[in-house]
Amino acid sequence: MSFNTFLTPIMSDPMIPPAQAADAGGPPLLAVLRRSGEVRVTHRHRHARGQLLGAAQGLLSVDADNSRWVVPATHAVWIPPGVQHGLRSHGPFSGWSVYVAASACAELPGDACVLAVSGLLREAVTRAASWTGDALNAPQVRLSGVILDEIRSSPRVALGLPMPRDARLLRIARALSDRPDEGRRLEEWAEWAGIAPRTLTRRFIAETGFTFTEWRQRVRLLEALELLAAGRPVKAAALDLGYDNVSAFIALFRRVFGVTPGRYEASMR
Repeated sequence: MSFNTFLTPIMSDPMIPPAQAADAGGPPLLAVLRRSGEVRVTHRHRHARGQLLGAAQGLLSVDADNSRWVVPATHAVWIPPGVQHGLRSHGPFSGWSVYVAASACAELPGDACVLAVSGLLREAVTRAASWTGDALNAPQVRLSGVILDEIRSSPRVALGLPMPRDARLLRIARALSDRPDEGRRLEEWAEWAGIAPRTLTRRFIAETGFTFTEWRQRVRLLEALELLAAGRPVKAAALDLGYDNVSAFIALFRRVFGVTPGRYEASMR
């Protein structure tokens, strides 16, 4: 998973016409499904409508404000109106989006976040994606209400990885995102970036909410989600990410995500 690759200048076709995404009025809800044989990449952008986006299968990297998430198909990312965001699929894209009129976003989350996706929400979005025309009939209005209720009530999941703002720390964070298995010690990273080790330690906590060690562990775990979803065995994934002790990797994965890597891998089949 490369941050530099994530910021590649390639721009995929928009999910819906930009004029529709920029229109604060119109139907309260627009849904779309898209499947492609290619990787999907979008630059950071913003629009007047809120957006819930997710993968039908595989993984997405989503960048919003100062956070980036690796999101499995069991979850989705909510982007409020006006928030800058970008996206990259890992492998061929198979995903969906729901665009919500600003007037319907008042009771939805006020900040970008990762949400668990229920079966009801997934099926309702699939139905809504088949609608045509600008006006909704009565059954469609009721189903739109169900989708909004599901977005509002879906539990948040802590998959976020905040990026630091300090240019020196950001350089380190990008390098670790490119190579999560990189084993340099904190002092070596500090020298490489031209920052005092104590300053690095203090500012990493202040800007991300994680210690440097915790942040590095988290980026490795996010990479692990991709490896496991691609069918990589748990032991091999742990070794790929620089863990000498597989048991320590399993314990950390379970503490962060609430399930063991093996159970997570089974859930993605």
